[in-house]
Amino acid sequence: MEQLYARDIYGKTLVELGKHDPKIVVLDADLSTSTRTSLFAKEFPERFLNFGVAEQNMFATAAGLASCDKIVFVSTFAMFATARALDQIRNTICYNNFNVKIVATHSGITVGEDGSSHQALEDINFLRAIPNMKIIIPADAWETKDAVISAYKNYGPFYIRLGRAKVTTLPYKEKFVLGKGYIVKKGKDIAILACGIMVYEALCASKILEEKGISATVANIHTLKPIDEDLLIELAKTHSFIVTCEEHQVIGGLYSAVCEVLSNKFPTRIERIGVEDKFGQSGKPEELLECYGLSANCIAKKVQQYLRQQG
Repeated sequence: MEQLYARDIYGKTLVELGKHDPKIVVLDADLSTSTRTSLFAKEFPERFLNFGVAEQNMFATAAGLASCDKIVFVSTFAMFATARALDQIRNTICYNNFNVKIVATHSGITVGEDGSSHQALEDINFLRAIPNMKIIIPADAWETKDAVISAYKNYGPFYIRLGRAKVTTLPYKEKFVLGKGYIVKKGKDIAILACGIMVYEALCASKILEEKGISATVANIHTLKPIDEDLLIELAKTHSFIVTCEEHQVIGGLYSAVCEVLSNKFPTRIERIGVEDKFGQSGKPEELLECYGLSANCIAKKVQQYLRQQG
């Protein structure tokens, strides 16, 4: 299957949008080669600003530019975009509902050898509670393009979460609609809800489960805020229980968002697969997925365990 860097597609999409809209400006914090905003910088140097290692200043400036009718894309690593600049995102960008699109790369444990200091595992939790913020976690490179275009077309603050490593292109996808998830594979026993790179891992896990006689639905919940409540309720009504999969802490991410909806709208059993309140560590991405129980094999084993518990 095709494997691509989502950040490559992000950079190319920025250039395409920049050719048609002179209001677009791009900001980066000394990481434009890694985030691929360097492609925009090369094409439109007069609309690109590099802030060095000054993320808080960068986000405050993004708010200022947005107040002057600019469409601002801001990029850096997910850890620095959220933890370091949270004050500016909350009080300056979101409070004023400014048109700033935060596209952060190098999220999750698949950052790999850079270790825990660079592995953002709490970023969704930080931002999901902030009013006006919309959050998208694309499952592959082409969904990244759709997400960036959607953020461009829809006014207000966005957080688009990308990784570092190449990601496998999904064999099946529906047209991207902000706030609407979709079913990648239909099953009848349990429903696996995933976001980001975990959609592919969940799809692979469903094939393993199929060999064990277990039929699993896999859904891509690419938008965490606003989340697709109708799809969550539909899946809860038609499956014995739900499993969430995320490359993020189980606190404050997809699992929390699904629980918040279903506990209120249609109480059902929900199990979770994610990082269990731990920091990351240095290692190869595939080793870390296995270590933290996020690989396809781990997902399949946990689902079988949950089914045994159910009796």
